[in-house]
Amino acid sequence: MKIRIGIVGYGNIGRGAVLAVQAAGDMELTAVFTRRDPGAIKTDNGITVLPVSSAESMVDDIDVMILCGGSATDLPDQGPYFASMFNIVDSYDTHAKIPEYMAKIDAVAKNTTAVISSGWDPGLFSMMRVLSGAVLPAGETYTFWGKGVSQGHSDAVRRIDGVQHAVQYTIPVESAVNAVRGGAKPVFTARQKIKRECFVVAKDGADKSKIEEAIITMPHYFSDYDTTVKFIDIDELEANHSEMPHGGMVLRSGNTGSKTQIMEFSLKLDSNPEFTSSIMVAYARAAYRMSQEKLFGAKTVFDVPLYYLSEKDRETLIKELL
Repeated sequence: MKIRIGIVGYGNIGRGAVLAVQAAGDMELTAVFTRRDPGAIKTDNGITVLPVSSAESMVDDIDVMILCGGSATDLPDQGPYFASMFNIVDSYDTHAKIPEYMAKIDAVAKNTTAVISSGWDPGLFSMMRVLSGAVLPAGETYTFWGKGVSQGHSDAVRRIDGVQHAVQYTIPVESAVNAVRGGAKPVFTARQKIKRECFVVAKDGADKSKIEEAIITMPHYFSDYDTTVKFIDIDELEANHSEMPHGGMVLRSGNTGSKTQIMEFSLKLDSNPEFTSSIMVAYARAAYRMSQEKLFGAKTVFDVPLYYLSEKDRETLIKELL
């Protein structure tokens, strides 16, 4: 019997989740749920699209619900709502608010399993920070993000008066990465770790110098970083900057006795949303297995046995991969 999956949301993450479920041999997609008009959503392969209001009536038809909404406004409401009825997986990524969010989920997930924050950061990077710190307790951990498109920073630029469209890339400072890889344990400012590059399409007649000044002085987003602004036309932006690549790395520089040891985990992603959704689908498998064992409540990647993520059984994994 295959694991029956529901997907809430059909944006970039939701479309990626559909692909990942279809690629999984032990899963089947029951339905996609949307707040939009289901009839207006174009899908492939005869996917069933239903209004999100109908989900309550399908508790007996879905084993795990994958929540593909955003952390700012969607998941704070959707997470507790769906976790009260379904086993769920989400990629909640507002780091500072994860304990608060987890408590809300745990309060309602009395008979369900809810795996939260299961993307790559938080998620896989979180696991590597724990693992590397446990192996090398005498040391420092460094996380670098990029090169990749930051959707939040891109949106901030697009909201500036006179901007028609924009894409912002987060880029690690190579000298900082190399210093850590070389065994140093530096203390970085934000500017020393990350630089930002903006590709901007200005509206006709807009003052580009004012747009650039508004970007590089924007607090919390750009003012603390070395930021480059490049003005291009819409054709170039659509041709060269329409994809959503991303990546990054977690490094631990530590010591064992008198020896320096470096641990590194890195990602280079052609599609951030498709990779994130693939992680969520793997954790949907784990959520189902944990629910079968009545391991209910809110869980994180720290709580899930690694072999629960794989289609293969534990004995096969030990034989083939250990």
